[in-house]
Amino acid sequence: MTSHKIVVAGCGSMSNTWLDYAEQRDNVEIVGLIDVSIDAAKAMAERRDLQVPLFTELSQAISETNANLVFDVTIPAAHKQIVTTALKAGCNVFGEKPMAESLEDAREVLKVAQETGKKYSVMQNRRYNKQIRALRALLESEAIGTIGSLHADFFLGPHFGGFRDKMDSPLIVDMAIHTFDQARFLSGSDAVSVYCHEFNPSGSWYKGNASAIIIYEMNDGSVFSYRGSWCAEGLNTSWESDWRIIGSNGTACWNGSNTPIYEVVNHTQPIQFMSKTKSETVPMNWEGKEGHWGGLDEMFASIEENRPAETDCTDNIKSMEMVFGALESAKTGKKIIL
Repeated sequence: MTSHKIVVAGCGSMSNTWLDYAEQRDNVEIVGLIDVSIDAAKAMAERRDLQVPLFTELSQAISETNANLVFDVTIPAAHKQIVTTALKAGCNVFGEKPMAESLEDAREVLKVAQETGKKYSVMQNRRYNKQIRALRALLESEAIGTIGSLHADFFLGPHFGGFRDKMDSPLIVDMAIHTFDQARFLSGSDAVSVYCHEFNPSGSWYKGNASAIIIYEMNDGSVFSYRGSWCAEGLNTSWESDWRIIGSNGTACWNGSNTPIYEVVNHTQPIQFMSKTKSETVPMNWEGKEGHWGGLDEMFASIEENRPAETDCTDNIKSMEMVFGALESAKTGKKIIL
């Protein structure tokens, strides 16, 4: 079994989830903590009872601990530096999204990963959910026929405070990549163009645009539409979005919380003005772990099986392109070819 010696970069609250996971694996050893604030690293070590060296500089941490894997749980602004430093030092990297704060930087990170031959996997925890896994299996079976369009509604009103309230595009930059990545995951296709109208409605407590309506054309000919807001008070959707997927033989729906359902044309009935349909519940057969733990299971399996992870950087860059393409469209008012 492959042995993983891990340096954890970033000692904020999110790192607890990653450390919780690491503790349950027999082939993992935490060998160091790094944070720009040594006090934050000390506090994390004390809370977790970790008897490991503490650092403020990643290169030193890797060199002195002989780490072969880095958990990047830093803020987005630090991702490019942390990931490229780790890759060049011979470490694989598992990190929180996004790959970087700009598409240009994300592409530079991807290039370094390809040049070094090391693995860089990005956390897209919303793929690891038993309902979305069941829904994808249904779509792959073509039970509703060929997918023509996917539609996601995301309406929540979180009062975060802090940096999100001051961002120019909080919804698209900080959250929407989850839904965009889910659309790619469900459809098995990638976006080739985007048109986005971004706005900040009356009553918003955000400085920047907290709402958007976006249309993507996908490379299989289907269309993905996204309607979202982070300043929607009342009648909220789930964090997983409210989905409607229309195929050539029926429609599947998932509210992000309950078991997905679908209706297909009942071909035993005579053709009428409105087709008769029959309703079904999507079978729930996926047995993997959910959330971050499911994502980390896949990342570790990719190393131990010497293959790209499902959310390897070579795949995740395509979800990043959806984010930054939408921002460019909103800025220019034009349809953008990806």
